[in-house]
Amino acid sequence: MKALAAAVLLFCAALAGRPGDVNDAAITGEALPARLSDYGFFTDLAGEIPAARVTPYDLETQLFSDYAAKHRYLYVPAGQKARYDAEAALDLPVGSAIIKTFGYPQRGRFKPLETRLLLRRASGWVALPYVWNAEGSEALLKRAGTRIPVTFTDPSGAPRSISYAVPNQNQCKDCHALSGAIMPIGMKARYLHHDGQLEKLVAAGMLDRSPGDAPRVARWNDARAPIEARARAYLEINCAHCHNPAGAASNSGLFLELSRADPVALGIGKRPVAAGRGSGGRDFAIAPGDPDASILIYRMESTDPGVAMPELGRATVHAEGVALLREWIASMPKSNDAR
Repeated sequence: MKALAAAVLLFCAALAGRPGDVNDAAITGEALPARLSDYGFFTDLAGEIPAARVTPYDLETQLFSDYAAKHRYLYVPAGQKARYDAEAALDLPVGSAIIKTFGYPQRGRFKPLETRLLLRRASGWVALPYVWNAEGSEALLKRAGTRIPVTFTDPSGAPRSISYAVPNQNQCKDCHALSGAIMPIGMKARYLHHDGQLEKLVAAGMLDRSPGDAPRVARWNDARAPIEARARAYLEINCAHCHNPAGAASNSGLFLELSRADPVALGIGKRPVAAGRGSGGRDFAIAPGDPDASILIYRMESTDPGVAMPELGRATVHAEGVALLREWIASMPKSNDAR
C-alpha cells in the first residue's frame, strides 16, 4: 500500500510540474523512487540531456574509484540558492540534489554503471544508489548494492577486469557521515573553483556569491603545482572524509584535511593507535624520506580487504596516485622526529 501511495504521489507531482521540469516532490518526499527517470533530472536520460537548473560540474582533484569516469550534476530548486562557504561544503537548500554517474568508456562511448544520488530533504541528506540496465536506458534503485563485472583499459594501456562494487545504502553513509549525519564530500568551493564554475553557478542563480579570493586546491596530476600541494589535495579528497575528528576514522588520530597543519596528525612520524595487519610491520603512518617504510603507502598498494585503504570503492591500486605520494614522502627530510 505504501508503494502504491508513493507512486501516486510521484505521478501527481509530475503532472503538477511543467514538461521538462525536475520532479521536486521526488527529491523532498519520503518515498524512495524506484527509477532514476522518476526525478526528471534529464529530459533525455539515455542521452544525458540535463533539465533546467541541473548543471554539470567537476572537481579539480577527484576521488579515485577504480579508474571509473564520473559525470556530475548539481540541481538547486527554482527560487533557491546555495550559500557559499570558504571551508565547508556549500550549504545547499532543501530540494537540492547531487547526481553522480559512474561508468567506463566502452567502444568509444561512455557506458554508465551506476548513479549515486544525494537528496537534500528536510530531515537531512539521503544517499541512494541506482544501477543502470544493460541498454543504458534506465537505472533502478538498488539499496542493497551489487557487483558488476567490468573490463576496461587503465591509463597505462593495461587491460583490467574487476568486480565493480556498487555500494549499498549503509556503505554510502560510511564515507559521507560527518558527526553522524550524511554530508556531501566534493561540493566544496576549493574543488569547484576552476574554469569559472563558481561564477557560472552564481550567474545561473544557484549560488549566492563567488568571492574573488575563493580557495582552490591543486590538481593532483598537474606537474606544474608543488608536490606537497598535490599530495595534500589527493589525501583530502580520497581520505579526509573519514580521517577527520568528526569522521568514521576519528579514533585513528590520523587527520588528513587540507587545513591540518600538525605534521604528526597528518601521519608524519606518527605511530598507529593499534598494531595489526594494517601496519604491515611498519612503525609510522608516514616515515619521512622512506615511502617503503610508510604504512600509508603499504595500505594504498594493497587490495587485501583487511589492509587496503580506502576500505570502500576500490578493487585496484591507483598506481599514479601511489606514485605521487611516494614522491612526496621521499622528498621529506629523514631527520624529522618520529613519535
